[in-house]
Amino acid sequence: MPSRQSRTTKLDLRLSPDAKARLNAAARERQQSVSQFVLESALGRADETLAGRQRFALDADRWTAFMAALDAPPRDLPRLRRLLDEPGPFDSSSAG
Repeated sequence: MPSRQSRTTKLDLRLSPDAKARLNAAARERQQSVSQFVLESALGRADETLAGRQRFALDADRWTAFMAALDAPPRDLPRLRRLLDEPGPFDSSSAG
């Protein structure tokens, strides 16, 4: 959780009276301010959301298959090879 000195940006929310009452009740239950409760909750959810982009878990069989795929030599893709071998628009010796 960031310290008070590092809090320099403000986030405003528009919410219904019911949503505000629920946040107030939850914050009271945790003995926190509404701001503390919302920030802690939102950061926790952000971490959960981003974790899927940073880590993944595999069982032993899938891990073995994944590592084998990484270690395998690249497949030959003739169309891609042809594309990369063709001169590009900036490769022409007549340009200039």
